[in-house]
Amino acid sequence: MKIVPDDPSLKTARILVVDDEAANLNLVDRAFRREGFTYVVTHLDAREALADFAATPPDLVLLDLMMPGFDGYECLESFRRLTAQDDYLPILVLTADSTMNARLRALALGANDVLLKPYDVGELLMRSWVLLDTRRRFAAR
Repeated sequence: MKIVPDDPSLKTARILVVDDEAANLNLVDRAFRREGFTYVVTHLDAREALADFAATPPDLVLLDLMMPGFDGYECLESFRRLTAQDDYLPILVLTADSTMNARLRALALGANDVLLKPYDVGELLMRSWVLLDTRRRFAAR
């Protein structure tokens, strides 16, 4: 059963996923590909993701916060610095840190939404679709 609407223009969006757990990356990648998304790029290393982001900006970022070394907060700040002021780039934070402080900090640094792990894959897909649709509508203005 498909979860997101059948919208070919959104299914070609470049989705950048950053998480230090390979199992999490595989879960997200499989879920989006099952829905027909064709351009899902995953990174275990946040610094590699940042270089990828700078080289080929995505349409949506899914970002874990708790990663060793260069963590999700630093990554989030860097993504926002690399995003043009007049661009709407949605960033959805995926985190196991359920504290209000973590959510507020992520939102203050520029996250558009926060989804707590473990999350429902259907909810992840629908929130992502809404963010991508908002990006498309913003670009069409």
